[in-house]
Amino acid sequence: MSKSKVQRKVATQKEKGEDKSSQAKISLLDGRRLTLMIGLVLIVATLAVFWQVRNHEFVTFDDDDYVTENPYVKVGLNPRGVIWAFVAMHSNNWHPLTWLSHMLDCELFGLNPSRHHLTSLLFHIANTLLLFLVFNRMTGALWKSGLVAALFALHPLHVESVAWVAERKDVLSTFFWMLTMWAYVRFSKAPSFSSYLLVLFWFALGLLSKPMLVTLPFVMLLLDYWPLGRFQWGQGSGDGNSLPRPSMRFSAQRSSILHLVLEKVPFFVLSAVSSFLTYFAQQRGGTVKSLEFFPLGTRMANSLVSYVAYMWKMIWPSGLSVLYPYPEGFPIWQVVGAGLFLVGVSVLVIWVGRERPYLAVGWLWYLGTLVPVIGLVQVGMQAMADRYTYVPLIGLFIMVVWGLGDLIGGWRDRRVVIPVSAGIVVLAFMVVTWAQVRYWKNSMTLFSHALKVTSNNFLIENKLGNVLFRQNKVEEAMTHYAEALRINPNFVEARNNIGNALLRQGKIDEAMTHYGEALKKAPDYADAHNNLGVALVRQGRIQEAITHYAEALRINPHFAEGQNNLGFALARQGKMDEAIPHYGEAIRIKPGYAEAHYNFGVALARQGRSPEAASHFSEALRIDPDYAEAHSNLANALAEQGRIEEAMIHYTRALRIKPDFAEAHYNFGNALLHRGEIEEAIAHYTEALRRNPNFSEAHFSMGLAYVMIGNRNAAREEYRILRTINPELAMTLSQKIFK
Repeated sequence: MSKSKVQRKVATQKEKGEDKSSQAKISLLDGRRLTLMIGLVLIVATLAVFWQVRNHEFVTFDDDDYVTENPYVKVGLNPRGVIWAFVAMHSNNWHPLTWLSHMLDCELFGLNPSRHHLTSLLFHIANTLLLFLVFNRMTGALWKSGLVAALFALHPLHVESVAWVAERKDVLSTFFWMLTMWAYVRFSKAPSFSSYLLVLFWFALGLLSKPMLVTLPFVMLLLDYWPLGRFQWGQGSGDGNSLPRPSMRFSAQRSSILHLVLEKVPFFVLSAVSSFLTYFAQQRGGTVKSLEFFPLGTRMANSLVSYVAYMWKMIWPSGLSVLYPYPEGFPIWQVVGAGLFLVGVSVLVIWVGRERPYLAVGWLWYLGTLVPVIGLVQVGMQAMADRYTYVPLIGLFIMVVWGLGDLIGGWRDRRVVIPVSAGIVVLAFMVVTWAQVRYWKNSMTLFSHALKVTSNNFLIENKLGNVLFRQNKVEEAMTHYAEALRINPNFVEARNNIGNALLRQGKIDEAMTHYGEALKKAPDYADAHNNLGVALVRQGRIQEAITHYAEALRINPHFAEGQNNLGFALARQGKMDEAIPHYGEAIRIKPGYAEAHYNFGVALARQGRSPEAASHFSEALRIDPDYAEAHSNLANALAEQGRIEEAMIHYTRALRIKPDFAEAHYNFGNALLHRGEIEEAIAHYTEALRRNPNFSEAHFSMGLAYVMIGNRNAAREEYRILRTINPELAMTLSQKIFK
């Protein structure tokens, strides 16, 4: 061959190589554009459905315990709170990163519910994108990965995890779950000690957010089989849905099953530690129910039925509720049918696992990740919960999406049928999810909806009663408390709440009867002892009240309200030295306890310790700026220190908050009298007496003011009234009038 021909042939081959390289670059660029486009669609669709949460409130179902009434969380990030997050087992859990997440929100946004909701939404969006990217990286199936992510983002069962502030632990822990998977994919492709430590690091952070990640090592083993292909049981069919081959986008070095299990040992160890800490926290908090309460047979029946019920709700998500009450019993056909169905599907997916490994992986993902929350260890009173499906449903989504591709992969019209079918399903879910998010607007809408879609839900009847009680709709609240008791006559919390409602109505004897009934059924019910003490104080039976407060604190030494109330009762007996330590303990337990700071200040003021009293009144006002009594008493303390101008500012604020505050009018009058502004002082005494005609001190000060301006007739009238109310003060005033 001539030299020129050889040169032309080389040039031609070079051009072909350049063409192939150019096409590969274009293909890669198109892939990146599609990935970006799908990611943007996922973000927009998720925002369209969930954006309404920005107008939602906190709900009185754990949001108070996690944020609004949690003294460590609501003050934001500080060293004391950080330490508490890692050592406390509050709310029957140990999840320090979740606490820190809530603290950071409070630090940045205060108690603005909109921002707390949007933070959870951002985590949900991040989880969706990570899920999409991880599966696309593992499988190379761009559209299938995008559809799985879309179902995860937009399914109605996931509303609870996103729209409920107290469930931040769900979206936060799943964020670390996804990062763990991402790091694990990188490690499996190019193993190294540093990449292994990164996987372990993200996993540990996930466990510090919620113990739900204890099943992740098991899921990692499933991923080793499919789609990572690190081990296999046999050759696949080569249709692109079987185990990865070196010619596919991703290829991992295969290992023995034993090696892969040993590789996960540190993960299983961390899971065991997390499981122990969680069980200990829940056992200590009393949320783990005994076998006497829920027998093992009942738990197993509920678990089998719940597995199938979650699957049905995935397909037909109607009647979703914040709480599903535990049924009184299960028909035998339901239990047997559910058991046979689960066994049948398990056998089937394992049988076809070599040809279609995604079925086995998806099914075992679903079954395995639900184990911690399926109810074999019963925590709480719910039979099941939507939030428990946040991660497990991913397994079913894998089965559906990859299975759909196999089912109609040979159809001539598949390029139209698949996207149209997927689009219809996703749009339907978006509509239902948007409607479900609306129910989370506030406690009233949430609980009212739950009662519409469930029956015999005594827990929600009681919670709706609490919402109405806080709105001062006492009669309506009592209706729901009574219904809760009708459903469950042993539900002492509803009995206690009826007592509270009667006490609010001034029916003290009836309230005490209900507290007594609650204590008959639950002698160690600290709240009922405390509330009975409150009722006894109102009857002036201080010593009996002290007995019940002491019993409440014996049962629960960390009962801040009990400490405060015991201090108040002792103060009523004039035992200020005994009362003050109880106020201090209440504040130690609950640093943001405004009422305890106020009572502490009152006790110190009575001991003549005005500067210390003023500091506690100031702290009460920092916590609750609209605390009128604290403004008034801070003004008193400042006046005693000669700081009259500052005192008058606080009297004015107290009266702006509470215009009918007779004592504040009286004290304001005294401050004005001290400044020589007698006419203005008389005006405030008049207001105080208009609101409380038997206010003897106000009559005395009014008479004294009249003497000072020479109006002895008006002073004699005050003397005449005082003779019938307080003869001793009347005698003192007469000496001023007739001297």
